[in-house]
Amino acid sequence: MSQVEESIEVGVPVHTAYNQWTQFESFPEFMSGVERIEQRTDTLTHWVTSVDGVHREFDARITEQIPDERVAWTTVDGETRQAGVVTFHRLDDEHTKVMLQMEFRPDGLAEKVGDKLGVVQRQTKGDLKRFKEFIERRGRETGGWRGAV
Repeated sequence: MSQVEESIEVGVPVHTAYNQWTQFESFPEFMSGVERIEQRTDTLTHWVTSVDGVHREFDARITEQIPDERVAWTTVDGETRQAGVVTFHRLDDEHTKVMLQMEFRPDGLAEKVGDKLGVVQRQTKGDLKRFKEFIERRGRETGGWRGAV
């Protein structure tokens, strides 16, 4: 398994950053390679991705969700194997540190080479940067789910 850890400071309150992150269907607006996400239940999402011509579909289950603190997940089927957690850290009333930690298993030669070259690390960093731009530009979340898992 390979690991990625990235973080970014966003200029919104912790509840705004957290609420937006729970809007999984909006991820294609800031995550490269994510074509579509369907929220099937409170804890199950279906992902459709396309990265460098490699099309994947998989389900991910939310294993832990604590409002304003963390969202953890793991894949449950498909070729993609990954698990991770995103945590939200209040810096002050208007700033939040968003930290993403993820483990994944590269599948196939192209993914293994890409992993060795740091492609996933750079993509994750870019996705967090685009999340920052997305939420700061809006200034407020598009919605939010405050339940706990």
